[in-house]
Amino acid sequence: MVEAKNLCMKYDKSERFALENLTFQIDRGEFVFFVGSSGAGKSTILKLMIRELKPTEGTLKVFGRNVARLPRHRLPYLRRNIGMVFQDFRLMEERTAYDNVAFAMIVTGASRKEISKRVPHVLGLVGLHEKNMTRVCDLSGGEQQRVGLARAIVNRPAMIIADEPTGNLDPGTSLDIMTLLRSINLRGSTVLVATHNREIVDRFKKRVLYLENGKLVGDEQKGIYTHVH
Repeated sequence: MVEAKNLCMKYDKSERFALENLTFQIDRGEFVFFVGSSGAGKSTILKLMIRELKPTEGTLKVFGRNVARLPRHRLPYLRRNIGMVFQDFRLMEERTAYDNVAFAMIVTGASRKEISKRVPHVLGLVGLHEKNMTRVCDLSGGEQQRVGLARAIVNRPAMIIADEPTGNLDPGTSLDIMTLLRSINLRGSTVLVATHNREIVDRFKKRVLYLENGKLVGDEQKGIYTHVH
């Protein structure tokens, strides 16, 4: 699903590496946490996966394709197969929950019939069936993150990537969001989560990739955050 080999990333030539010599593999259906302090390189890895950035050296394959070499016209295909969940939600504030999720289907050319069937279903999955016509700006932070999650899964992507999805949420809401991500993983999607939320990582006991100053310093099945001292 994802294969990194000697992956390096520098934002400019004089700087130290943001990522240095990363090699790892993630298989279909896995649930993986990327952990480490702020600036460890977690977000950089995710940006490379959706080709917001290109690596300085090494290779990164997603779905078997070297993402750095993908021609521009293939990028929508790559991103259509990846559902992104952002810490800052990135929603259309003045539009309804329904509109935000429907938009993700419209851009892929889905029919009106498909949209009217699928969007309420997905909003129901994330516990928002009664809020589908509420404007995003009138929802709580936790509800907004659920809309973001619904938008990420509505096109049934093979992989969900979540960048600090609980960063702005209280502990109870964070747990709800992570439980939803786990249930999406159980339905077959590969789930990758970048986080520094220690409690969440320790509770879920999934595979953990530990980053420190851009280097991979640990890779444990059923890991816990407290590995990093």
